[in-house]
Amino acid sequence: MPVEKTKKQIILEAAAVLFRDKGYSATSMRDLAEAVQLKASSLYNHISGKEEILKTICFQNAKVFHDELEAIEASTLSPTEKIEQLVRFHIVMATEEVTSITSFNDEWRHLTEPDLSRFKELRKDYEQRFKGILKAGITEGIFKNIDPTILLHTVLSSIRWVYDWYRTGRPCTPDELAKEITDIVLSGIKR
Repeated sequence: MPVEKTKKQIILEAAAVLFRDKGYSATSMRDLAEAVQLKASSLYNHISGKEEILKTICFQNAKVFHDELEAIEASTLSPTEKIEQLVRFHIVMATEEVTSITSFNDEWRHLTEPDLSRFKELRKDYEQRFKGILKAGITEGIFKNIDPTILLHTVLSSIRWVYDWYRTGRPCTPDELAKEITDIVLSGIKR
């Protein structure tokens, strides 16, 4: 039996869609109220404002990404399998979790201090740990001896576009898309 969403979760998801489609700056509380069929003043019974929404979306998704990375790091998978799992995870999030788009593309830049610095640190930590898996693959002779920072940004760039492109009704499933992109990425970095 599906779990019923709270009003706050409904508001967060509607806001994420609006942030994606219109941008954070162009989205008004009135837009959000219309999207969830509430009066603008009633929104404030559930949230303090647009910034709280963005902060919640960003930090909830950062936790999801970090938790997945931690599980993959702790596994006995090879560096190749870990990269496959991470790429697949990014694609699943891009295709199935609308709020991830908001936090991991551009809208996080609208956070204010100290949240902006905290979020940047989480992103930096995630990237460093992802790069650690790439370095392990280089050390083990599995991946080409290329600067790990270049590898990291190439891998992430190869999946970042999916957030904007993929919508239900595309000619492939998220799993098919993940397999194709993973094959392309790994063929470029493997020895």
